[in-house]
Amino acid sequence: MFTGLVTAIGEIRRAAPVGGGLELEIGAPWNDLAPGESVAVDGACLTVEVAKEDGFVVHVVTTSLARTCFAVRSPGHRVNLERALRATDRLGGHLVQGHVDGVGEILAARAEGDSWLLDLGVPPVVAEVSVPLGSIAVDGVSLTVNALPAPGVIQVAVIPFTLRHTTLGDRRPGDRVHLEGDTVGKYVRAMVIPHLGGKAE
Repeated sequence: MFTGLVTAIGEIRRAAPVGGGLELEIGAPWNDLAPGESVAVDGACLTVEVAKEDGFVVHVVTTSLARTCFAVRSPGHRVNLERALRATDRLGGHLVQGHVDGVGEILAARAEGDSWLLDLGVPPVVAEVSVPLGSIAVDGVSLTVNALPAPGVIQVAVIPFTLRHTTLGDRRPGDRVHLEGDTVGKYVRAMVIPHLGGKAE
């Protein structure tokens, strides 16, 4: 479990295909990681296989590759990092599972006052659980849904602190991002849809 509060920015150092999946070596500022520990990398919960003094190695399985952008990320790409939540930690963001629901696309990015507005094209599985002032994780960053300007489009406002301490300040129109919809919304959707004649995914 995570909060969506990014605590470090890492960098992909190596990406190598392994058995249908992908092995990533990621540079990080932590020297106390342990094998088996969970780390959210751009919002995707991955398991540390090898811990190093200045980074770690993870294996991204085939199913995770299909839901994320890792297959097209090259060495040098910066990633948001968050270590797993401890029971005694403050929940400053929102409940984030580290399960990427799908990939979105930045449609527009512009400054408005002291914030940076991003319009995101999102898949139906994310759009259906998103409401104004609800929560969404974008590349692992806990954000609030600012508006729903059009079907399949979510607008978020990013404050200056978040721009400085995450990779969202790097993102431009056309870039693809990992999305995790609101956890509570997903449970409500799954419980309600069967009663409406639909099928919960």
